[in-house]
Amino acid sequence: APPLKRMATFRRASVALAVSLSLADAFAPGVGPSPMLRRARATAAAPVRMAGGLALPDGGAAPFGTQADLQDTVNRAAEGDSFKKKVTLLGSTGSIGTQTLDIIDYLPDRFEVEGLAAGNNVKLLNEQIRKYNPKIVSVGTPKALDELREALSGWGGKMPELVCGEQGLIEVAKYGDSDVVVTGIVGCAGLLPTVAAIEAGKDIALANKETLISGGPVILPLLKKYGVKMTPADSEHSAIFQSLQGVLPGG
Repeated sequence: APPLKRMATFRRASVALAVSLSLADAFAPGVGPSPMLRRARATAAAPVRMAGGLALPDGGAAPFGTQADLQDTVNRAAEGDSFKKKVTLLGSTGSIGTQTLDIIDYLPDRFEVEGLAAGNNVKLLNEQIRKYNPKIVSVGTPKALDELREALSGWGGKMPELVCGEQGLIEVAKYGDSDVVVTGIVGCAGLLPTVAAIEAGKDIALANKETLISGGPVILPLLKKYGVKMTPADSEHSAIFQSLQGVLPGG
């Protein structure tokens, strides 16, 4: 394959892996406890250790896989095989959004769509609504909202609540019983919806790095205040995040 095509394929695979890690449940469907859960059970009574045998305290440079996090994994898994995560997706028609939906398609017994937000790609959003039956949907502009209403006219399914604009994004982000909000929108437009989702107690799968670049001093205290998890859902910052596993606080 031409080099550019190979690079594009690798990029898509990397993003899919990052999203998968962010959405990962404690059980693998149909095959019993996943390696994550088996590891959690095996280490429940012992401190997590990094290379060289040094115990990793909670609150490390990338606090994932710590004692507190592993215990939370066990607690969530204890809810049973029927546990299904509800996913809200901001940027559903973009690269992150479509790959997140691919994962939901692959694991339909583990995930369901609660809400969708997109820009102005009404054609693809219309198809997503008909397939995933979200409860709330946002588009970028009033014009796109009118086009979406027209596209959905005559559809026999249950109509979602339709909103638009910046406020519409915020409404989708904080809506309902969603367990995790995937932020796949571009630029600083992701900041306020992310804040709204955190304040509503929803975990964040972050593909919008500008949110932390522009609002890190606001976002990080909110995560702690509301007991919310944030994991990276794009390839580059997921790679950095994974590289930080085992690094001590301040490392």
